[in-house]
Amino acid sequence: MSTLQLYLATILIWGSTWLAIKFQLGIVPPAVSVVWRFALAAAMLLAYARWKGLNLRFSARNHAWMALQGLVMFGINYVCVYLSEQYLASGLVAVAFSLIVFCNIIAIRIFFGTPINLKSLFAALLGVAGVALVFWPEVADFSTSAGGPEGVILAIVGTVVASLGSIAAIRNQVHNHLPIIPLNGFAMLYGTFFVALYAAFSGDAFSFDWSFSYVASLIYLALFGSVLAFGAYLTLLKRIGADRAGYTGVAVPVIALLLSTLVENLHWQVPMVAGVALCVLGNVLMLRGTGKPAPTPVEELRG
Repeated sequence: MSTLQLYLATILIWGSTWLAIKFQLGIVPPAVSVVWRFALAAAMLLAYARWKGLNLRFSARNHAWMALQGLVMFGINYVCVYLSEQYLASGLVAVAFSLIVFCNIIAIRIFFGTPINLKSLFAALLGVAGVALVFWPEVADFSTSAGGPEGVILAIVGTVVASLGSIAAIRNQVHNHLPIIPLNGFAMLYGTFFVALYAAFSGDAFSFDWSFSYVASLIYLALFGSVLAFGAYLTLLKRIGADRAGYTGVAVPVIALLLSTLVENLHWQVPMVAGVALCVLGNVLMLRGTGKPAPTPVEELRG
């Protein structure tokens, strides 16, 4: 797939998962639903790898790196996001998570010594401002009471940890030469173990909802939201770098908003229109020239 196709697949799928997750809420505790989601996704990936005859034997050192990726990308990240939504509106969480584009720019500077690109920094600023405008009612209604600060801290921690997951994924692909399918399969498996431990210590019941809506949304989240979308995202990380791939954190809320307009008859307001315009402009600036060779972090790791 071309870089543009990978990017569109990632944001369209992840944008639609916001609707699918609504069918997961209710009988099953959120953390347990995450366990079922990533356990099913890991099983799909590893079964496919076995069927295709891909190598599934890796050194203990490689497994340690895959476990680290799973811990931060599929474990701590998701737990923090779910916890933050107990205190914050989903729009505020989306604004906080859009900061991942800044986190990725800083992370590749710290870990790979990549100079900060002013164009990318400006595009990131436009995108985050756009997301804030899109969800302006939630931003304006933010209160420091009723757990608001705790929710913000959890959302930001989840965002920083997700960014570290992108850095671990780049290293696993480029330095450790781990193929995406087995890498994602084992990383999701390790992430599943972490979330399961968290759910157990939190006292969540490992229940299951056999209704059609729950099972269908679970399969969609596992196959499309996890197997395909994360496969596309990790390919983007290797191809265009964490700074530009991280811009999916800006584009996904916009896609979710557009889908909500179609499905839930959302009524648009002036700030929302302005916010979407800023996000689109930021996307154009950030992704211009993605057909060029891989960015500096990948080149430095190869060296």
